[in-house]
Amino acid sequence: MKAAINTRYGGPEVVSLAEIPRPRPGKGEVLVRVAAAGVTTADWRLRAAAFPGAIMATVGRLMFGLFRPRNPVLGSDYAGTVVEVGKGVTDFAPGDRVYGFSGGGAHAEYLVAKAGGAIAPLPAGLSDAEAAALPFGGQTALEFLGRFAAVKPGERVLVLGASGGVGVYAVQVARALGAEVTGVASGGNLALVESLGAAHTVDYRKTDPAGLTGPYDVVFDTIGALDYARAAPMLAPGGRFVPLTYGLRDVWLGRKAKRNGHRQIVAVNGDSREGLDRLSDMVAAGQLRPVIDRVYPFEAIREAHAHVDSRRRKGAVIVTIEPGKAQLKVA
Repeated sequence: MKAAINTRYGGPEVVSLAEIPRPRPGKGEVLVRVAAAGVTTADWRLRAAAFPGAIMATVGRLMFGLFRPRNPVLGSDYAGTVVEVGKGVTDFAPGDRVYGFSGGGAHAEYLVAKAGGAIAPLPAGLSDAEAAALPFGGQTALEFLGRFAAVKPGERVLVLGASGGVGVYAVQVARALGAEVTGVASGGNLALVESLGAAHTVDYRKTDPAGLTGPYDVVFDTIGALDYARAAPMLAPGGRFVPLTYGLRDVWLGRKAKRNGHRQIVAVNGDSREGLDRLSDMVAAGQLRPVIDRVYPFEAIREAHAHVDSRRRKGAVIVTIEPGKAQLKVA
């Protein structure tokens, strides 16, 4: 089968298509023919070893490969069709359309996934590309706002990077939780942010987000624009600052937040069938919709990576994968 691989760290140019063995599902696993997959910020960080902060850079290299990527096939968000099931699998059968989140390997024609993991039936009415746009951004927003920050109806939530891969879902999730949402994005993207449910919008090119006074019950920074010291003046008593990216210094700032009557939430979200089912329920209820910036054919995956690297996308970046159709390139 064909897969997009990167055998060294670097820019989009290190990604190429190559022929690798087609996997087989083991006990409790399913084999999915991938129809569409997301290219996310996580893929950018893993491809380029662009881990935030000196400590995280060291930890990241130890986890994912010191000198070269340990897993050369990236890709976590996917949608496709089950073609084979392993022993003991009863929840899925060949022909089932599914979507999910994997620990890598989705930038390929076929993917093995654990049947008990983050894989679920495709939400009714969505295309493969639309479903593949949901897992990373949707589950991240749901975990950080719904579980970690425990947003309550009537609270005021500020989302920085409201038009990005996580931000477009954070606006929708916060609104579904009953919050009054303010979204920060560039002027050209404010209409999109409003259409997703933001009651207020801020153009960061005209207004420095650090100068906003709120007060906000939750400040969700999806892009690393602030730290707690800069966010503190805009937080209400008992307010929560939720950075999606963080470093060692943020641990110290968390102590300062507690002394000020605030909380800084530093966490890592999990991915599960339950989370996907909740996203599907929100889609069915009209509370959540996929947001796709661009769709690329598999052979243009370098261009997809370059667009993610630009940090100027509006929602998800998707590659469509048709077995046997992508032009093979030398890795």
